[in-house]
Amino acid sequence: MPLPLEVTPQEVKRCLDAGAKIHLIDVREPQEFALARIEGGELIPMRSVPAELQSLEAKADDGALIVYCHHGVRSLNVVHWLREQGLEACQSMSGGIDEWSLAIDPSVPRY
Repeated sequence: MPLPLEVTPQEVKRCLDAGAKIHLIDVREPQEFALARIEGGELIPMRSVPAELQSLEAKADDGALIVYCHHGVRSLNVVHWLREQGLEACQSMSGGIDEWSLAIDPSVPRY
C-alpha cells in the first residue's frame, strides 16, 4: 500500500524523534532557505528536482523523502511528479515550513 501523499509536521517530528530514517527535502528557493530552515533539511529547489531525480531515488532507497516548501503547494506538486517517475517513498509535509514553525519549532522564522 503506497504512503499517503501528505504527512503532517507532527508526524514528521515523531519520525525524527523516533530515529526513523527519513530525508527532509526543501524545495523552496535559496533566498527562502536563507530566511528559515528546518534542521537537517536539504535544499533542492523545485526547478532542480528533475536534474536531481537519480540522487533522490538513491536517498529514497535509504528512507522516505519528506518534501516541504513554504505552505505545502509546491511540495505536493513535486511529490505528484516524483510518483509519476515511479518514486513511491515520498510525501509532502502539509502546511510546509510555516506550519512547522507554528506547530513544532517556533524558533524557525515565519515569513
